Amino acid sequence: MTVHAAWYVAAVTATAQETPNARRITLDIPGWPGNVAGQHVDIRLTAENGYQASRSYSIASSGEAPSIELAVDRVASGEVSPYLVDDLMVGDRFEVRGPLGGWFIWKPGDGSARPVQLIAGGSGIVPLASMVRARRAANDTTSFRLLYAVRTPEDVFFREELERERADGGPGGVRVDFVFSRRAPAGAERSAGRLTRELLAELVLPAASNPLVYVCGSTPFVEQVLAWLKQLGHQVDDVRAERFGGA
Repeated sequence: MTVHAAWYVAAVTATAQETPNARRITLDIPGWPGNVAGQHVDIRLTAENGYQASRSYSIASSGEAPSIELAVDRVASGEVSPYLVDDLMVGDRFEVRGPLGGWFIWKPGDGSARPVQLIAGGSGIVPLASMVRARRAANDTTSFRLLYAVRTPEDVFFREELERERADGGPGGVRVDFVFSRRAPAGAERSAGRLTRELLAELVLPAASNPLVYVCGSTPFVEQVLAWLKQLGHQVDDVRAERFGGA
C-alpha cells in the first residue's frame, strides 16, 4: 500500500476506557486510503482562538477500512493527550494526517520466513498490537513473540486480545510475556521488577534464530533495550525502533 500522506477531517464514532489513564478512540475518516500495521497519524487540534497543537499517535488498526482505532495514554503535561483522553466526545471532529511511516511496519504474507519479536514498553504496545491484529486477521502463521513491559496489570493495553493470543498456542497464537515493574498479578510467572538484560535474554528470540525485532516505548526504554539487544548479538539491520515522548 503506497500512498501520499494528506490531511483529512476525522469524526469520533466511539470511545472506550482502555486503562485508568488511557482511552480507545475510533475515528471515521472519509477518503482514508488505509494503512499498514505499525503506521501512525498526526493529529491537529485547533482552538477557538486559532491556536493549534499537533502530535503523532500510533494506529492500533490496519487495512483498507475508512476508519482507524487509536489508543491514547494521558500525559499530564501534554497539550493533546489530556483532551483526547478526558474531554473528547462522540461526534467531535479534528484533523488527522497520514498514514505515516514506512519502516516500522509489518505486512502479513510478505514472503519472509523470519520469526518476529515484538518488545513494548507501556503504551508502546499500540503499533505492535496492530501487527498482532494484522497477523490474526490474515490467518498468517509467521512465528510471533511479544515481550510487554508495563507497570501494573491495570496498565495493560488490549488485555483481552493479548490473553486470547496467549491461550491460543501453536502457530495460531502469539507467545506473550509480561514484565510488571511495580505490581504483578496474583499467580504471575515472575515477581514485579524492572526489565533487565538477563530477563530480556530469557524472554526474547535469540539472535541465532534470525528474528526481525520491533521495539517501541519511551526513549529511555528503547535506548536501553537496543543496547541490550546489541550485546546479545542482534544485528542493527534486524531491529526496528520507534520512540515517543510527551504528548
